[in-house]
Amino acid sequence: MRLLPAGVTIVTSGPPGRRNGFTATAVCSVAADPPHLLVCANRGMETHSTILETGHFAVNVLSHGQEALADRFGGRLGIEGEARFQGAEWHILASGAPILVNACAAFDCEVTQHVTVATHDVIIGRVLAATDHEAAAPLAYLDRDYAFCVPAGGRY
Repeated sequence: MRLLPAGVTIVTSGPPGRRNGFTATAVCSVAADPPHLLVCANRGMETHSTILETGHFAVNVLSHGQEALADRFGGRLGIEGEARFQGAEWHILASGAPILVNACAAFDCEVTQHVTVATHDVIIGRVLAATDHEAAAPLAYLDRDYAFCVPAGGRY
C-alpha cells in the first residue's frame, strides 16, 4: 500500500477544550448527491470516541508546506489531544468540528453510519459544509514520504 498515492488529511472532532484529531490517508468520497465522505478510524484512538459521541467530524485536506502539521496529528512528535491544535488557526462550520483555516479544502460532516472492520471503523458522514483554497497544492503521501500534486493544467 505504500506505493498507492493518497491525499493527506487531518480528521478532527470535538468542541474547544476537547478537540481531537489524527492524520489520515484513508478518506474518500462515497456519494455526490447528497455528498458523503468516509474516514477509517482506529477504534483505540480518542478521536474515534469523540466522533461517535459528538456525531460529527471534519476532514481537512492538507496543502504542500503543511507536512509538520501532518506529523503533529500523526503522532510523530508525541503531541496529543488539544495540544495538537496549537500553532494553527482553526474555526467552526455547521457541525462544530474544527476546520483548519488554511487547508486546501475542508469538509464538515455529520455521522450517518459506521461499520466495524477489524481494528477500525469506517465512518460515513454527510457533508454539511465545505471550504476550499483552489490556489493551494494538495499534499500527498507516497512510499513513506510526502509529495505535492500538480494537475495537468499546472495551475499551482
